[in-house]
Amino acid sequence: MVTLGVKRGSTDGKRRVWPGRIDYNLALSGQVQLFPMKTICIFCGSNTGSGEAYAKATRKLVKTIAAAGHRIVFGGGKVGLMGVVAETTLASGGYVIGVTPRSLLEHEVVHTGLSELHVADSMSERKVMMSSKADAFVALPGGFGTYDEMFEVMTLTQLGMHEKPLGLLNIAGFYTPLMKFLDHAVEERFVRAEHRNMIVVDDDPVCLLQRLDQWTKPQVSKWIDRKPG
Repeated sequence: MVTLGVKRGSTDGKRRVWPGRIDYNLALSGQVQLFPMKTICIFCGSNTGSGEAYAKATRKLVKTIAAAGHRIVFGGGKVGLMGVVAETTLASGGYVIGVTPRSLLEHEVVHTGLSELHVADSMSERKVMMSSKADAFVALPGGFGTYDEMFEVMTLTQLGMHEKPLGLLNIAGFYTPLMKFLDHAVEERFVRAEHRNMIVVDDDPVCLLQRLDQWTKPQVSKWIDRKPG
């Protein structure tokens, strides 16, 4: 549902939607043409996983983002799900920004045909650059690097250092065990329920993007016991 102004009568016959909450199904179907409004950072693996489901869902996510006029920033790789992100964005006419540490560039696993490519001197600098360019984050299945990236942005949100939503695309139930672990952390009073619930989880790319558009940060501070254990 569009909640901000709609401008009709464009020369191509499509409705032009100003930045705001949008219907990603309409964007994906080509019925709505959108002005660029957000940059979405995608965290994902340098492998494609054990089945086609991971690449298939990644393509749907990327096509939806590109159809909505959003830009994508990611780790810059040409292999695994990162390669799927890059190739699908370019094939869809989207704008994709890669941020890679210099060490990976030297190993020739970086996609050199991106809209933009930025080279960082370290993994830490890479994360800062990706975060600074993004308005929202989506984590696809991946390995240690993906988990590191997504938990860092959640920690920054929890501490009030930014207010940017994180969504997990739960392809084939990949993140279900992790969410159960976080529920356990809530039960054991190490994580507030409000902070655990800041993470948007969905198995459908379109629904995930819609929910990220509607996200608001809970106004609750980090849980800190002021008395010694």
